[in-house]
Amino acid sequence: MWRAAMRFRALNKGWPILGRSPGQETFNNRTKGTLNMEGAGPPIAMTDVRHKLREIVGISKRWSDHVKVMEERKLLHALLPKSQKELPPRRMKDSYTEVILPLGTQPMLREKYLTVYNCVRFGRILEDLDSLGVLICYTHTKIDSGKMSPFSIVTALVDKIDLCKKVISPENDIKFIGHVSWVGKTSMEVKMQMCQLYDTVYHPVLNATFVMVARDPENKGPAFINPLVLESPEEEELFKQGELNKGKRIASTTASLLKMAPTAEERLAVHNMFLSTLDPRTISFQSRVLPPDSVWMEDTKLKSLHICQPEERNIFNRIFGGFLMRKAFELGWATACHFAGSRPFLVAVDDIMFQRPVEIGSLLFFASQVCFTEKNHIQVRVHSEVSVPGTKEHKTTNVFHFTFLVEKEVPAVIPKTYGDSMLYLDGQRHFMGTMHEKAGGTAIIQ
Repeated sequence: MWRAAMRFRALNKGWPILGRSPGQETFNNRTKGTLNMEGAGPPIAMTDVRHKLREIVGISKRWSDHVKVMEERKLLHALLPKSQKELPPRRMKDSYTEVILPLGTQPMLREKYLTVYNCVRFGRILEDLDSLGVLICYTHTKIDSGKMSPFSIVTALVDKIDLCKKVISPENDIKFIGHVSWVGKTSMEVKMQMCQLYDTVYHPVLNATFVMVARDPENKGPAFINPLVLESPEEEELFKQGELNKGKRIASTTASLLKMAPTAEERLAVHNMFLSTLDPRTISFQSRVLPPDSVWMEDTKLKSLHICQPEERNIFNRIFGGFLMRKAFELGWATACHFAGSRPFLVAVDDIMFQRPVEIGSLLFFASQVCFTEKNHIQVRVHSEVSVPGTKEHKTTNVFHFTFLVEKEVPAVIPKTYGDSMLYLDGQRHFMGTMHEKAGGTAIIQ
């Protein structure tokens, strides 16, 4: 009675119009999509994205030089604007960027992206999306004088990644496109899409929305960014959607189970689940048994530990956000695989908030758990926290939410404690939100 039933229809929003030659595909100018930017410059290679970021920021290529270079960045404080009015407005097309991942034309690149199932590792795609999102924002905030950027652009939130393909081939080129779609005073929303080349046509794979924030040269405080000027009804619609997304995030935070009690309907569902676990022979609240075809939530956990090495640093000499997402996804996928006993396919990534940076040398702990199931869908929550060696203090860095699909129906997960019940309800909310937004489609990938 507590498990929600959801139906899917085919995706029909915001994707490329098929049937055009490579490089000439267009995109529907709808709420979720990006704009078709005619006359844009040639695409760059994904391997060049990180190089461009280092040039823009002026960060050292060697870990041994990072202290000296960060000291030099302090001199860039003088270039920061005192208000947003000092900055020239930018158009959406000014930040439009195309990137090619040449898996088909450069076979030597495939090994890095390959899974045991002979498809592309989605964790690597998360890393690429994160780097691309940062580059797009630096393009929006670029200084015409050509000096190093005084901004530190960091990922604040992965609002949503929706997928519409079951597997990504490692033998075909991939194209990413994206641009800034909404701007506040110090934050930006970036829309990105990914397509893969088949028979001279790029076909849709995923749609992503990231929120990035601008900080000062030392990443210690906020910085003002260029305002956005809108040039068409399509751009106005995208900007309006950015405002709506901001409002939804505020409302979601306000209604968080950490701040507000569950709704009456949710409380009833939890109570009914609890009653279903009581042993009818003892009629006691202390005696608990699992209902048929179900698993205790506490028995679905997997954990991992990583020592944060300089190799995984970003351009600001902290752990790369894409690396965190890749590790969290891979643990989440393993959790769903172990729970279901079969290969899971990713449906969506939802609401990844970057709460604090991760320093080099830290111990990074990941804890993954199945928190909700619905027929053949699995909602996985991955919690990451960090501690400095020699201390016992742990601080949360991220909470990740992944929705997976498997080919057979899976057991229900049953919370045993009140804490697990709250995780269950939170997982249900994320699952229902993902399905509601898809309203129309199964989107699956591994």
